Amino acid sequence: MIEVDLLSPGVARKPAWLRVSLPSGAEYERVKARVNALSLHTVCKEAACPNMAECWGAGTATIMILGDLCTRGCRFCNVKTGNPRGAVDWLEPLRVAEAVRDLGWKYLVVTAVDRDDLPDGGALIFANTVRAIHERVPGARVEILSGDYRGDLTAVNIVVDARPEVFAHNLETVRRLTPHVRDKRAGYDQSLKVLAHAKSRAPNRYTKTSLMLGLGETEAEIETAMDDARAAGVDIFTMGQYLQPSKKHLPVVEFITPETFKRLGEVAARRGFHLVVSSPLSRSSYHAEQAF
Repeated sequence: MIEVDLLSPGVARKPAWLRVSLPSGAEYERVKARVNALSLHTVCKEAACPNMAECWGAGTATIMILGDLCTRGCRFCNVKTGNPRGAVDWLEPLRVAEAVRDLGWKYLVVTAVDRDDLPDGGALIFANTVRAIHERVPGARVEILSGDYRGDLTAVNIVVDARPEVFAHNLETVRRLTPHVRDKRAGYDQSLKVLAHAKSRAPNRYTKTSLMLGLGETEAEIETAMDDARAAGVDIFTMGQYLQPSKKHLPVVEFITPETFKRLGEVAARRGFHLVVSSPLSRSSYHAEQAF
């Protein structure tokens, strides 16, 4: 097995616990071939996720709909930024459902680039994707990793009313760092409002959020974010290490140790979340099916 640390020029070398395996294996190749054949994007590849080898090897992935061009420019994200000019592939939900059926997935995370160029921010195609999967693959569960729709709660309703089993939206970082880390159209309180509304709209379904650590936040600020998430009704809380995709992105301030992640996970669990996932390589969709 070959291991790499996913370095880019100018990016600080990662500690040993962040070394990952190169993607390989028959199941990984099968997933890759089917996803490519259906002209689908995965956040695994676009965001350079360190867990791609493990997840694809296990036959799961996070599908990214609405193209690979994001209208926002968050300083941590590796997805391309630009203006898609209203382009929408309305047949994409059917292809996603076809992939779920063909690959035998029972749990799929569906995310998307931010689409501020669309009146509904892409909410309708999110909803169409959930319904297409449920209709064509009975018993499959769908987690939506949603944007904030610039705080438009009508758009949130469109997505929630499609009945995804989990509605996820990421805070990404603590309140103080949000203006420095995220696009100016995002906001800490705006994200909490979206999460709280999604929970109130569907109280019997799960909501979820995630933090990246290592950007200069304090443990007190992390604990405040936990409290804010619980106050918004969030059920599932995840934490993982921020990894700088390239030298043009925000640098890592600190590599958090596995022991610290474990302790912070225990702190979060005491808040009463249904599920807490906390480790250096955790991402918002990593082992997402554990909630069930």
